[in-house]
Amino acid sequence: MAYAEKTTVSVARTKADIEELVQTHGADQFVSGYKADVAIIGFTIYKADVAIIGFTMSGRQIRFLLPLPDKLAKEFWYTPGRGQRRPDDAAHTAYEQACRSRWRALYLIVKAKLEAVDAGISTVEREFLYDIVLPDGQTAGKWIAPQIETAYQTGQMPAMLPLLEN
Repeated sequence: MAYAEKTTVSVARTKADIEELVQTHGADQFVSGYKADVAIIGFTIYKADVAIIGFTMSGRQIRFLLPLPDKLAKEFWYTPGRGQRRPDDAAHTAYEQACRSRWRALYLIVKAKLEAVDAGISTVEREFLYDIVLPDGQTAGKWIAPQIETAYQTGQMPAMLPLLEN
């Protein structure tokens, strides 16, 4: 069962909710967008549509990529029980529901992280580390994930980040 699988909250409303949430918690910039056929999701390469949100908080740029479901996926076009083809409008409705569900899950994770920061349980850097945008435009997670994998494979620690002189 997917989180918020029966939500009626629109994607547009959830984007607005996220923007309001981060603004309330001190963000001084917010952006959202969409990119078709992005091939970067975690450690795996996919061809998928991706929604993007970004904001600046505590002097850090933070970016989330939200992989959207494949519009052509069998789950939208065929019924789960008998595998009968759905009408186009029913397939579209099922796809839109899956998108709403994913957006609500993103809202939930951002809210939980910000609540942890507000409660003094954590910090912005700790909660959003993977999604902090580095000066070259890639996220910290994208930069460090291969190094973690190599460290586990080789048993050797990667080199530390060089200290920059002011």
